[in-house]
Amino acid sequence: MTDTSSVSFRHVTDVEKVRQLLLDVHVEVRGDFGMLDRPFYAVDRFDERLSGYASRPGWETVVAEEAGEPVGYVFATPLGPSTAWWEDMEPPLPKDYTQETGDRTLALNEILVRAPWRGTGIARRLHEELLAGREEQRVTLLVNPQTANGRLKAVYESWRYRQIGTQQPFPDSPVFAAMMRDPLRP
Repeated sequence: MTDTSSVSFRHVTDVEKVRQLLLDVHVEVRGDFGMLDRPFYAVDRFDERLSGYASRPGWETVVAEEAGEPVGYVFATPLGPSTAWWEDMEPPLPKDYTQETGDRTLALNEILVRAPWRGTGIARRLHEELLAGREEQRVTLLVNPQTANGRLKAVYESWRYRQIGTQQPFPDSPVFAAMMRDPLRP
């Protein structure tokens, strides 16, 4: 296993300071997995979603770096009172479960790690670094249950997420497993 003790974490709330870095890592990682030819994962579609997420109050990214080189990133946005996050859930969830205030639920939108650091625990460290500074009560995410033959979903389950349904938030996106970690921290 690669020694990752020299990896540092940088919190950023202004997407313009890291947009190109996020795009570059997206292209590299999604390219590694042969996903860039799928419309949903195309760089322009990702950049469009990134702009949408980053325009919301409370958006934050954590970038992992080693010797000035990007290792990976995670970013998330709190769900606001008028969020559409829960609209496409199957099965539909009770209103009291989906009622958002802007500080109840954090939506983890993306977490990617470059090849040399995969399997080293960096993804979990990025995840926990992001959550450590957050005030929300719980965190939700969407994962393609087919990715890596279900192994990625199993990783999230080992991080205390549980599946609460499925959804397809965009016409060109996969049908995702919707997962929740409640409470945010142990």
